[in-house]
Amino acid sequence: MALWSAIRDRHFRQQIPIREIERRTGLSRNTIPKYPRPDGRKPTFKLPDRPRKPDSSAGELTGWLRQDAGKSRKRERTTKQLIADLVALRFDGSYGRTAAFIRCWKTDRQRE
Repeated sequence: MALWSAIRDRHFRQQIPIREIERRTGLSRNTIPKYPRPDGRKPTFKLPDRPRKPDSSAGELTGWLRQDAGKSRKRERTTKQLIADLVALRFDGSYGRTAAFIRCWKTDRQRE
């Protein structure tokens, strides 16, 4: 909300060109023109629904993460090692979604 109104203010009131707004905000040159719409509507960006965790092997992965949580940082398995172990058990999920699940699990554990 604040970013949206700041971009509109810079573009319409201060007459700053879009390229200069790009430099100041660090946003993509393809994103900036979507914000200062003359009709005043906010841009909407659709994100596809993705499963948060690998369904078929979430139990085993969570168990391994709990085992490694008690170990020192050097002794716990890396994400690559965990996924390699899952692949050995015929896991066919993607690396990205599994790594995202591991990251999410670790941040939830830190909050607790």
